[in-house]
Amino acid sequence: MKRVFAIMIVACLCAAVPSFAQKQYKVADRVKLGGEGGWDYLYYDKDGKRLFITRGTHVMVVDTNSLKVTGDIPDLSGIHGVALAPEFGRGFVSNGGDNTVTIFDLKTLKKLDGVKVGERPDAILYDPFTKHVFTFNARSKDSTVVDAASGKVVGTVPLDGKPEFPATDGAGKVFVNIEDKGQIAEIDATKLTVLNTWPVGPCQEPSALALDKAHHRLFAGCGNKMMVVVDSGSGKVVTTVPIGEGVDAGRFNPNTQEVFMSCGEGVLTVIHEDSPDKYTVTQNVPTAKGARTMAMDYESNTAYLVTAQRDPKPPAPGQRPAMVPGSFELIVVKAE
Repeated sequence: MKRVFAIMIVACLCAAVPSFAQKQYKVADRVKLGGEGGWDYLYYDKDGKRLFITRGTHVMVVDTNSLKVTGDIPDLSGIHGVALAPEFGRGFVSNGGDNTVTIFDLKTLKKLDGVKVGERPDAILYDPFTKHVFTFNARSKDSTVVDAASGKVVGTVPLDGKPEFPATDGAGKVFVNIEDKGQIAEIDATKLTVLNTWPVGPCQEPSALALDKAHHRLFAGCGNKMMVVVDSGSGKVVTTVPIGEGVDAGRFNPNTQEVFMSCGEGVLTVIHEDSPDKYTVTQNVPTAKGARTMAMDYESNTAYLVTAQRDPKPPAPGQRPAMVPGSFELIVVKAE
C-alpha cells in the first residue's frame, strides 16, 4: 500500500511539472552564408520552406532544409522587410532607400512591379483579412496600404510617431509599435483609421511585437530590457517580463505557448505563457552578438537568426562598424 501511495505521489508530481520545464533550446546549426550588405528583418515562408533575409540592396533566399542559399532578389534600395501573400503568388519588399515597395513573383523571385509609398518604409506586413499590405514608414510617420492583388495604393494611415514592428489578428485589426512615443497603435484594417493609441509604460522604445490571438495578448519587446504584455482589447499593460538587451524581433508560438525575443547582446529570451496574466522566463539561449532579428517556423518550433562579425576599428562618425567580409551567418535554434 505504501509503495502504491508513493507511486501515486510521484505520478502527481510529474504531472504537475509543466512540459516546457523539460524542454531546453540550443543552437543546432551555424552556417556561414557570406555575401554583402547589412541585414534587417527575416521572413519564414512556411509553404516553400524558405527563409527571406533582407541584405540592404538585395534579398537572400535560403532553403531551410539544406540551409543553403537558393535564390536572390537583386538591385533593391535600403531594404528592411519582406511580406508574402501566397494566395496571389506574390511577395513584397519595403525599400527604405527610394520609398517604394517591390513586388516579386513567389516562384521565380522575378520582380513584377514597384509602387511608391511613404517616406522610409521599414517594417512591412500582409494582412490576410483585408488582402492588403501595410508598410510602416519611419520618416513620414504613417502606414501606406497596398492592395495585394492589384499592387495599387488604397490608402494611408497617419500615425502619432515613428512606427516600428506590426502584428495582425487576422480579424480586422493591425497593431504597431510607436517606438519614439512608447505606444502601441490599434488600426482598423478595413476602414484604415487608428482606433486607439495606448501608452505602454514602463516600456521604452518598443521595437519587437508579437501577438497571442487566442488570449488577446500583445508582447512588445522594449529597449530597456523588458517585454510588456498588453491586453489587445483594452490596451491595458498586464505585466512586464525581463529580457536581454538590444531586442529587435519577437515571435509567439501558439503550439508551445512560448514567446521568443531575439536580443542583440547575444541571447534569445524564451518566455512561457503560464496563463494570459502570468509568464515565466525559461531560458536565455546564448546565440551571438548582433543576432537581434528573427523568423520562426512554428510547426517545427525552430528559430532562425542572423549576425556577422564587426570590424574592431572605430567607425566614422555616424556610421556603424564595418562588417568583416564573409562573416555573415545563419543561426538555427531548436528544442533539444
